Amino acid sequence: MAQLKKQLGPMDVFSVAAGAMISSGLFVLPAIAYAKAGPALILSYVLASLLVLPSVLSKAELATAMPKAGGTYFFVERSLGPMWGLFGGLANWFSLALKSAFAVVGMAVIIELVLKGLLPVHISPWHLKAIAVFCCLAFTALNMLSVKHTGRFQVLLVAVLLVILAVFVIFGARHIDVLRYKGFLKMGWGSVFATAGLVFISFGGITKVAAIAEEVKYPGRNLPLGMFLAWFIVTCFYIAVVAITVGVTDGAELVAGYAPISVAASKFLGSAGFAILSVAALTAFITTANGGILAASRSPLAMSRDQLLPAALSHVSRRFKTPHLSILLTGGFMVAAIVFLDIENLVKTASTLMIILFILDNASVIIMRESKIQSYRPKFKSPLYPYPHIFAILAYSALIVDMGKVPLLISGAFVVVSAAWYRLYVSKRVSRASAVMHVVERVTDRELKTVTLENELRDILLERDEVIEDRFDKLIKDCDILDIKGKRKAEEVFREVAKLMEGRLDTNEYVLYEKLLAREAEGGTVVQPGFAVPHVVVEGQDKFDVLLVRAVDGVDFAHAPEPVNIMFFLAGSKDQRNYHLRALMAIAQVAQEKDFEQRWLAARDTEAIRNLILLSTRKRDAGT
Repeated sequence: MAQLKKQLGPMDVFSVAAGAMISSGLFVLPAIAYAKAGPALILSYVLASLLVLPSVLSKAELATAMPKAGGTYFFVERSLGPMWGLFGGLANWFSLALKSAFAVVGMAVIIELVLKGLLPVHISPWHLKAIAVFCCLAFTALNMLSVKHTGRFQVLLVAVLLVILAVFVIFGARHIDVLRYKGFLKMGWGSVFATAGLVFISFGGITKVAAIAEEVKYPGRNLPLGMFLAWFIVTCFYIAVVAITVGVTDGAELVAGYAPISVAASKFLGSAGFAILSVAALTAFITTANGGILAASRSPLAMSRDQLLPAALSHVSRRFKTPHLSILLTGGFMVAAIVFLDIENLVKTASTLMIILFILDNASVIIMRESKIQSYRPKFKSPLYPYPHIFAILAYSALIVDMGKVPLLISGAFVVVSAAWYRLYVSKRVSRASAVMHVVERVTDRELKTVTLENELRDILLERDEVIEDRFDKLIKDCDILDIKGKRKAEEVFREVAKLMEGRLDTNEYVLYEKLLAREAEGGTVVQPGFAVPHVVVEGQDKFDVLLVRAVDGVDFAHAPEPVNIMFFLAGSKDQRNYHLRALMAIAQVAQEKDFEQRWLAARDTEAIRNLILLSTRKRDAGT
């Protein structure tokens, strides 16, 4: 499978997240929000920002544990299973693509206003659509050529946008009339909360950056850093800009305008202010559209990789290292939406789907944590678990109820279509065990027959942390593991070990057994309470093998006061003595890791034990 190239740094992550947030939510929505809540819309924006925070925490945790293309799709599929993953992937793609199409239309409106001011010509709705289609095709082409160039373009646009907003805040703060805040809560707290639900969508774009996690360098650090920085800075700008807009503009004029921030700028910067903020609005729509195509196109790619969609969509261009077919599909859908659909109404459906996806994100964190999968190891862990996630699920469910009947019906149709596609296409191709099945296993005490998820997460973590596999890792991947139940004596275990290692070392079972007994008689091999490393030399050349033993109920060693639960058996020929010492050093580093013994005893099966060693943070020996 072709891998996407890691080209995006922390500023790219910040720019994609910030650019996705600053759009119509700031440049159009305040006018509608003011009509509902009056000056208290400022509080509505604060509440909406706090309301999205649990989802930011959830996405940051999931993305650092599973930095793979697809974002929400990948998290939901691995935690709740292919059926919900399919729904999540399609809903995420549909939502992002439609919002990006809406942003492109917003760009076209701004361009139309400029053209009308410069040229005395009539611009028909079809001319407007043509402008939007051209812009959409340009962004699609940019995304196909290079993720790196797309990221740089996004950084530049967001920088320009934030500079303009900073100028607005600095100059506008001097012209605030506090009397305009009179009757701040005259419409009541109920309107404040209802309006918070309305403007909540403004903050939703921040989490779309998780869809490009696979292309982020050092994702364990850069993803959370970029996401939280974007959340904090954009929230500050939202609140400051909205507060200044209310403080410098008459309420009636604010409600009547389609460009409330530009109108506010004209109050203290004149026509130049109106023009500058119109440029800012255009820039905001560009960042949303460009980042939207970048993020949305990764959902079909990820679903295709997992055989939920046709394989062609997972193809990555060898020259540009971009999923060009997935990008073309996304760009084509956006063009069709611009030309044929009533996008404003469909954006409400996209918003409903986005809230449902937030619910699934928070549920995914709970499922992944409760599955107790050893290889689920996020670099960032959401604090106060599980309270923010439970609160978010309940709060978002309440928001969905207020979205209206039509969006709910269309969302329900998405579930039906996903179920039908799963039944007809996916069920014959996919048999992965999701994290929720691990939770079921824990509750019912029934063992799963597959560990594909654990091994997949292990490989993702090794890729995330750029771990270079050494000889010890290769031995562990291939070694036998004994999981012993019931109390045993060391001699009994030695006999089983000798029988297993006989063929691997081309050594007589009884000779190996006698060597193990003799080595133990020379001096105890228990290196610390509960931990033994029996090691012997065998005849021959280029021989070395490892065998692991877990004994939950303990093994009695003659020279140890306490039963042993952890055993690493090493056997090698004389010419491997140097490596023998290196293997002992590797084992020592593994044993010193925090909570190693507890994790060893709690591992669900032998594959989980193997993954525990492979995922250790020991120093790898690059020379072997």
